[in-house]
Order: sequence, then C-alpha cells, then structure tokens
Amino acid sequence: MAREQFGICAEPNLHGFYLLFNVLDDKNTYIRTALSRLPALFDDYADQFSEANLTTVIAIGANYWDEFYPKARPASLKTFPEMHNDDSIAPSSNVDIYIEIRSDRFDVNHIVSSKVCQLLADSVELVEQVQAFRFLDGRDLTGFVDGTENPQGMHRREVALVKTEDDALFSRGSYLHIQRYQHNLTLWRSLKEKEQEDIFGRTKVDNIEYESEKKPLTAHTKRTSLKDEQGNSIEILRQSMPYGDMKQQGLFFVSYCQSPEPFEIMLKSMIFGDEHGHVDHLLKYTQAETGAAFFAPSLTFLTETLPDQA
Repeated sequence: MAREQFGICAEPNLHGFYLLFNVLDDKNTYIRTALSRLPALFDDYADQFSEANLTTVIAIGANYWDEFYPKARPASLKTFPEMHNDDSIAPSSNVDIYIEIRSDRFDVNHIVSSKVCQLLADSVELVEQVQAFRFLDGRDLTGFVDGTENPQGMHRREVALVKTEDDALFSRGSYLHIQRYQHNLTLWRSLKEKEQEDIFGRTKVDNIEYESEKKPLTAHTKRTSLKDEQGNSIEILRQSMPYGDMKQQGLFFVSYCQSPEPFEIMLKSMIFGDEHGHVDHLLKYTQAETGAAFFAPSLTFLTETLPDQA
C-alpha cells in the first residue's frame, strides 16, 4: 500500500513556512529528480530535530502536472475554481510547486526552507513565501477558533486521502487548495463582539456554535457547514495558519481532501450564497488575494514511481 505524506493529516504545529515556486523552462527533469530526493532530506532533519515535530508536504500544481509527469494525471485534478460575485472574489494564481514546512521551532522551519531553496536552486522562481504561526489556542487573528469542524483521529485520513479503488496510481495522495486571505482587522475590530459572533455563527470566547435555527443565513458556518443530497456532511481537512506583520495580517488557508469537489462546493457557497443570494458576510472583512490547486502525491509515488521518469 502506498504511504501518504504524513504532513497532510498531521496535528497542528506552532510554526509554518509555505514556499510557492514556478519552474523555469527546460528544468522539468531536474525538478523530478530534486523532488524525489526531498522526502529523505526531510526525514534527516526530522531525526536531527526530533523535538520540533517537523512535518512537510510536497504538491504539484494543476497547471504544471502534465509537464511534471506526462505519463498519468490524478483523475480529478483541475485548475483552481476562480470565482467573482460583486465584491466577493476568489482569484486564481499560477503556481507550479508547493512546499509546506511545519514544526514547533521557527529556526528549524528556516533551516529546512533554506535547504529546499538551495536544492531547487536556479530551476525555479520563488513566487511567494509565507511564514505563519499558531495564534493563542488555535485561533485566527479575528479571535475565533479556526478549523473547529476539522475531522479528528483516523477520520482525517478518510477525508483527506485518495482511496486505492478510486485512483490506484495516486492512492494516498490528496487534492490541495490554498488561498492567502488578507484581513481588514481595523474594520473587524470596529464591530461589537455579538456582531462578530453573528458573522461566524458561533461564540467567540468559548467557541460554541449557534443552534442551526439561530444562525443568520449569511454566517460563515452556515455557508461552509454543508451536506450532500444523502444528508452526509461535506468535509475537508484544513491545515490553515495565521500570518502577518505590523502592515498585513491574514490567514493562509490550506485544504486537503480526497476530491476537489468539497472545497469547490464550499467556496461557491461562500461567494455566491444560497438560492436567495445569502453570501458569507465574513468576506466583507477578509479578501483572498491568491488561490491555487495542487495534488500532493504519496511518498511512494515521489520516491519510487517518480524517479523512473526523472
């Protein structure tokens, strides 16, 4: 059985470093070789800094996949679903390679990120780097707990990982979507606490979700806590973290799933709302500035299948 990248389903860390690259012309062969070697490099650092709980993910952009591995493509991989509705925007960005590095030590993240950039060297352009952090007890910078609806325990793997019977070559991989949101915290802080709670659909301090009938139709939890036609919850595994400095603050949103559909359904519900146009009012206070879709293949694919193509 294929082995998944353990960073996909790992528990949260204190620090995150997200690296986004575009591959330069005629560098595909080098990139395949370099990425096939990264898991061993990550294992070495995880052993060297065992107390840091280092976890990592390597993912390939939907627009780049066919150049990266022309022999086969994950069955459901597609470009990021760019959406616009008045002032609510979910833009699409072109990114070829995504490297996620998380640990409980900022310096370890820096060391590993530097090594990744040295290894990829002049084969890529670093288009974005985001250093993120755990805020209080796992809260977003809005003050609300982030990822409350995340699956727990073994159910995380059921939600996040492709099943063998669905796509054998890419089993234990995961469909990944990222968005970097920038918050308008000045405007957000101008609201009273009850107004903020109504926008989220749960209490701020003790994180108690409103009863369904008491939620505004524009509440964030109303727009993202969805069910399919059979009444089953539509789920994704979030590995998001806040980021920011004294000029800009926000959330680096990360979603893993065994299919790209749940993320797209949730995003559409936020941007376009229900049949009566009740959109997610949280989007009045935060704006997605980037958006990209990837596939994070299994460790088995990266270390055993990929080298045959490299």
